[in-house]
Amino acid sequence: MPSMNIRRVRFDHPDAVKLNDEVQAEYRLRYGDGGDATVLHSDDFTPPQGVYLIAYDEHDRPVATGGWRSQNRNDEGNEDGDAELKRMYVVADMRGRGLARRMLTALEEDARIAGRLRMVLETGTKQPEAITLYASSGYEPCTKFGYYRHHEESRCFAKAL
Repeated sequence: MPSMNIRRVRFDHPDAVKLNDEVQAEYRLRYGDGGDATVLHSDDFTPPQGVYLIAYDEHDRPVATGGWRSQNRNDEGNEDGDAELKRMYVVADMRGRGLARRMLTALEEDARIAGRLRMVLETGTKQPEAITLYASSGYEPCTKFGYYRHHEESRCFAKAL
């Protein structure tokens, strides 16, 4: 398993912007649209209401990212105490090495420490490796929520923390 140094950063940090651009490009390839249109703000990921993490390899290259932001009860199916997982991504040449699972574990632990009770996420049918990761990590289907809740390709999952 490769060396990985996980750091907290702001969502508008240059490395976060770079990786977010890469994940948006991947969404466009997979779904053929303009990327993820979900509105995100840097403040969404400011502790204790959320966190944004970047994993760096042994050469200090950003190779994986992910964040969570607080969600509370709303009409879209979220419950009080939810943390919403956002922007999980591993650069193409580092996939298949367990980095996504390690990032997911770090995000779950951070949300748990912040008092969040459940992690929720939305992904899509054209991301089967993401669905496999979440299912193998204890996530179960839940009520659809978020920007894409009415889209046929959308899949939502939740896990008690």
